Amino acid sequence: MNITIYDVAREANVSMATVSRVVNGNPNVKPTTRKKVLNTIEQLGYRPNAVARGLASKKTTTVGAIIPDISSIFFAELARGIEDIATMYKYNMILSNSDQNKDKELQLINTMLEKQVDGILFMGGNITQEHVEQFSSSPVPVVLAATYDETNSIPSVNIDYDVAAYEATKFLIGEHHTHPAYISGEKDSHISKLKYKGYARALEESSIPIKEEYIVQGDFSYQSGIEAANELLELENKPNAVFVAADEMALGVIHGAQDKGLSVPQDLEVFGFDNTRLATMVRPTLSTIVQPMYDIGAVAMRLLTKFMNKEEVVEKKVVLPHRVIERNSTI
Repeated sequence: MNITIYDVAREANVSMATVSRVVNGNPNVKPTTRKKVLNTIEQLGYRPNAVARGLASKKTTTVGAIIPDISSIFFAELARGIEDIATMYKYNMILSNSDQNKDKELQLINTMLEKQVDGILFMGGNITQEHVEQFSSSPVPVVLAATYDETNSIPSVNIDYDVAAYEATKFLIGEHHTHPAYISGEKDSHISKLKYKGYARALEESSIPIKEEYIVQGDFSYQSGIEAANELLELENKPNAVFVAADEMALGVIHGAQDKGLSVPQDLEVFGFDNTRLATMVRPTLSTIVQPMYDIGAVAMRLLTKFMNKEEVVEKKVVLPHRVIERNSTI
């Protein structure tokens, strides 16, 4: 039998309005009455109906988070940042995997809205015009995390991917003008385009011509890193350094090179991107760009709470700092 607010009110000999005020933390209740109501709630095992409360307040205190792959260390750290701030502001989270499939992403946005979430956090690869239109027409606020919107119309939290890739490439070029190869992420992702832009700018600035055979397409996975390493190391003029667009792929590059009997970094320097936990688990440890994944998730969630609570928002496009960290995969 479900215990209702009516049962609590009758047992405590107070009005249902008083029970409601106690449940919702309203201070306008006498301490003795509050204690009596709370004791009755505990004795009866009453649990407030979140759906009913949501209908009354027009809020569900729930946010939807759409993530490409929660099993990825990168997105897991982002999700943890989101969850911690959501908990701090007393929001529940509905988490869905999109597999970076556009149709599934658009479907999940509609599903979240049907569940009456108060806001949506979106992480994906390629933001299309269809995404922008759906976000713009959403009745609840939407914030992008580690996701770039070319139209600059959707609030977001990122780092400067162009500058970060430029700094990584310049690090590899060094004093001896080494010509690093580049292993990119997904082709259509705008973030991947920004990383390539930074790579190309660093080469141009150092008067190093771009070699098309030194640019290999990956998909952020470990296996694609191994395959990319094999492709580069079969070239007649092999590169002796490579900038990789994600740490997981970089691990594949290191192991692919080692499988061919090469030494990292003596024969091949490897530089990653993200600074996930994987970067310190591999041997040699990975030099990489520190992208603060947890902070991106936390700041994105805080930004969303501001929109949901109609607080003043000064900066809708947040760019967090990154840094270069040198470890043992580079000389």
